[in-house]
Amino acid sequence: MTVSAPATTTRTIDLPHGPAVTVQEFGENRDGTAVLVLHGGAGPGSMAGFAAELARHAHVVVPTHPGFDGTSRPEGVDTIADLASVYLDLIDELGLDGVLVIGSSVGGWIAAEMGLRDTRRRISALALLGATGITPEPPLAIANPAELGPARTLELSFHNPALRPDPASFSEEQRSAVAANQRTLAVYAGDPFCHDPKLRSRLHRVTVPVLVLAGEQDGIVPLEYGRALADSFPHAVFHPVPEAGHFPHIEQPGVVLAALADFVATDVKPDGE
Repeated sequence: MTVSAPATTTRTIDLPHGPAVTVQEFGENRDGTAVLVLHGGAGPGSMAGFAAELARHAHVVVPTHPGFDGTSRPEGVDTIADLASVYLDLIDELGLDGVLVIGSSVGGWIAAEMGLRDTRRRISALALLGATGITPEPPLAIANPAELGPARTLELSFHNPALRPDPASFSEEQRSAVAANQRTLAVYAGDPFCHDPKLRSRLHRVTVPVLVLAGEQDGIVPLEYGRALADSFPHAVFHPVPEAGHFPHIEQPGVVLAALADFVATDVKPDGE
């Protein structure tokens, strides 16, 4: 039987205690639970296909970080911690509970910070894809797209060359949008780039189950960094993804979806609730 594609809507939500946030919603909110999907520096478009697949099983919300894709960023919203607070407010505003937060790259860092601040216990679990946040132990390092340039960044991001966008084919508008997104990324996670030296020592306070997925051929965030990130949580599963770079959900969506399903069944809802 063919499963129909989930309905998709986009709207801007004015949060009572924060900025306006543009969100794309996939599927229907039937029971108040949801999956919150947080993009990295590549922007919300890098999560759209994956979110649509997730929406065959759950209500999915994909916010655009303020300042990305032409949205406005208020002056007071300029750190990863700020974004974590914004999205906890968003969960409250939408009346969601039992939320699985999935974060890609710097979105994974935001997810971890949300786990630390979730005093209302609305989050049920975290899933981190090629995530950043903790300080890399030398010789490990997180590659900075601003230093690499678009072509080299994409080369390191994808294992399969056929899936790499070609920067040479970008229109002037597309190049400007990519550059603007990178400037916004630098505001949120620029110095030190994509990590907080104090984060690792705080992650023991995250009490929900955590799944860390890492592409084995990720040239942006090394595989062993993902393993160290998983080791920083008290209840984490580390899952390497073969033949995948920095976007395992794009290169190996079936593997990632299967890992998520197993994680939910085994660690999040072991009694089938």
